[in-house]
Amino acid sequence: MSVLPSSPRPLAIALAGLVALAVAMGIGRFAFTPLLPLMLSERSLTLAGASVLASANYFGYLLGALACTFQPWLWRRFGWSPAVNGPRLVRIGLAVTALLTLAMAWDWTPAWTLLRFAAGVASAVVFLYTSGWCLEQLARRGVPAMGALIYVGPGAGIVASGLAATALVQWGAPAAVGWVTFGVLAVVLIALVWNVFHVGHGIAAPAAGGSGLAAAAPAPQAGNLEMGLLAGAYGLAGIGYIITATFLPVIARQALPESHWLDLFWPLFGAGVMLGAIGASRLPAGGDLRVRLAICYFMQAAGVCASLVSPTLAGFAIGSLLLGLPFTAITFFGMQEVRRVRPQQAASFMGLLTAVYGAGQIAGPPLAAWLVARSATPAAGFALSLWIATGLLVFGALLYLALAHRFPMPRAISAAPPGVPAPRG
Repeated sequence: MSVLPSSPRPLAIALAGLVALAVAMGIGRFAFTPLLPLMLSERSLTLAGASVLASANYFGYLLGALACTFQPWLWRRFGWSPAVNGPRLVRIGLAVTALLTLAMAWDWTPAWTLLRFAAGVASAVVFLYTSGWCLEQLARRGVPAMGALIYVGPGAGIVASGLAATALVQWGAPAAVGWVTFGVLAVVLIALVWNVFHVGHGIAAPAAGGSGLAAAAPAPQAGNLEMGLLAGAYGLAGIGYIITATFLPVIARQALPESHWLDLFWPLFGAGVMLGAIGASRLPAGGDLRVRLAICYFMQAAGVCASLVSPTLAGFAIGSLLLGLPFTAITFFGMQEVRRVRPQQAASFMGLLTAVYGAGQIAGPPLAAWLVARSATPAAGFALSLWIATGLLVFGALLYLALAHRFPMPRAISAAPPGVPAPRG
């Protein structure tokens, strides 16, 4: 990508954001999923250990996101300027993500938990500051809608890492080779966009759950009950999807041990994320976002239980796609709903929803490992955990519908116009 550091073009900015998020999410957060079967087969990791590594990464992401969200407040408390150089932090976060990915090839199990935790923190920094800087720069150039492109990045990264892992499995390569491969891939991708994130291109705070859109028209402030139910329903999505997103290749191998297509379910999930990111930004304005959230939850619930109802190639393929499609839309709609019901304290309550969602992500893998350890077979344990996840997603959808019924939208107030998806917690 040939771009002059002094004046990046809008398309270069959007593609740089796409690549940065592909590295941060597709590699920094989710490369572990397609490599997990290799690590389990080598016995370098147990299922319980895998759940610890997954939760460590999600916990790091949660802390990193909260640190970025509250950075201006913390800086002011110490008398420092709240402004930060977004491009510099993106560069640092990308470089750290690549180094931590390469370090996972180091055959020293005690270090893996710390490495995955740190990778989660770095991923959050890249995700939030990339969002903030890219959306600001595109808005300055008069093309804010182009920001939708950058949120295709996480899905693209998942697809790339999944296909690479498929090739490694076919070649019989060890997991360490996989981590090195992903680390080198990250370095190559970072080199392509390094000059776009030039430290002189401007200073921007992270888009903490926002999308660079103007807030919705002023509305009466929601009460504690409404906000509590909204946060609770949003958090259920974290635990509802994460078990499948962490253990999908393992679950598929147990159900279809002789299939040659097992490693393609994870890339299919990534393709769904890409399509959903584009689709969420193209929906017409207006309507009750809580109803849209309920539809997204029902869709993910159908995706989670598809492989339970039909443990076949078709069942896993449909489930992977349905799980991925609402992945970005859920956060997009949830954060816009916060803007509507608490416009004066939107940032604070976006942080609350991010924290609750993150807590669900952290709880999911240990729950699955605990059930597997106490079930007659691993397949039975995974099935039980997935039925629980399905039930939580359905319950969350019903909560949103109850909210829409109990707290109807004023006729004069409409949802903020769709733009680009907000950063995912």
